[in-house]
Amino acid sequence: MLDFKFTQDRIVEASKVIRPFIRTTPIVEVDGEDFNIGAAQLTLKLELFQHSGSFKARGAFTNLLTREVPPVGVVAASGGNHGAAVAYAAMKLGMPAKIFVPRISSPAKLQRIQEYGADLAPTGESYADALAASERWISSSGALPVHAFDQEETILGQATLGMELEAQAPGLDTLLVAVGGGGLIAGIAASYAGRIKIVAVEPEASPTLLRALEAGEPVDAEVGGIAADSLAPRRVGDLVFPIARRYVDQVVLVSDDAIRKGQELLWKGLRLVAEPGGSAAFAALSSGGYQPQPGERVGVVVSGGNTSAVSFKQ
Repeated sequence: MLDFKFTQDRIVEASKVIRPFIRTTPIVEVDGEDFNIGAAQLTLKLELFQHSGSFKARGAFTNLLTREVPPVGVVAASGGNHGAAVAYAAMKLGMPAKIFVPRISSPAKLQRIQEYGADLAPTGESYADALAASERWISSSGALPVHAFDQEETILGQATLGMELEAQAPGLDTLLVAVGGGGLIAGIAASYAGRIKIVAVEPEASPTLLRALEAGEPVDAEVGGIAADSLAPRRVGDLVFPIARRYVDQVVLVSDDAIRKGQELLWKGLRLVAEPGGSAAFAALSSGGYQPQPGERVGVVVSGGNTSAVSFKQ
C-alpha cells in the first residue's frame, strides 16, 4: 500500500499558504477541429501565465513559506523554470537565492533568473551537473535546498494546480501533463487521486517516467531533445514514482518535430507563445499520440512561457 503523504487536507493547506503570492491562471475551452485534431472539446490550463512563467512558482513559494530559511538563503538546481520560480519567490520574500543551471538553459530563462536578483551559476552540460554543483554549495554554505521535483513541499505546491483546475473544469475525463522529473504530474495525480485519467507526456529523447515504470523503480534514462532545459532530468523523482505508478494511466512519447508543431499550432490558434516543454502535452494531441474517444473531455496543462520571441512561416 502506498505511504501517501500528499493528502487533500495538506494540498488545501498549501493552497491557503501560497494563495497571496500566486495567480489563479485561466482556462480556455477550444474545439479540436480548430487545430486539426478532430471533434474533441479541449480545456487548456494556461499555467504559462503564472508568475515566473510556469507552474514552478507554486512549489517554490510552498518551500520558502513552510520551511525555515537560514540567513544565507536558498539554493536550487534547475534547467531554467524552477530556477526562475525560486528566484522570483526569494525576491518577493526578501531572501537570498543562488541558482545553478546547465549551459543548455535558454537565454530567456537565464535572463529571468538574473532579473529577479538571484546569484546565477551556469555549471556543466545537464541538469544532473547543476544538481551536483548545488549539493556541493549546500554542504559548504548551509543554504536551504529547494529541489525542482523530488521534495515534499515542491509536490504539494504543484498539487494546488490540480485542485484549482478541478474547480475550474469539474467535468474533465482526462488530463495530459508533460513530465520531466515528475513533480507536476505527481502533485496533480495526488490532487485528483484517481478521479480522472492522467496521461503523462514525455519527449522521446527524455523518457524518464516511462523508463522508471518499465523498470519498476526510478532509473537513469537517456536525456536530450528540444525540451531538454525543462523536461530532461536524468531520472524521475523517488517521491514522484509511487504516486505516478498508482495514478498515471498512460505514458505518451512525442518527438521533437511534434513538439515544434505543437508550439506552432498554439501560436496560430491562440497566439500563445509556449516554450518546447510547455507545448509537449498539447503535442501528444496534435501529433495523434493521444487520440480522444468520442465525447471524451480532455484537459491539457500548458506551462512554460520562458522563451525568446519566435516566428513561424505563414
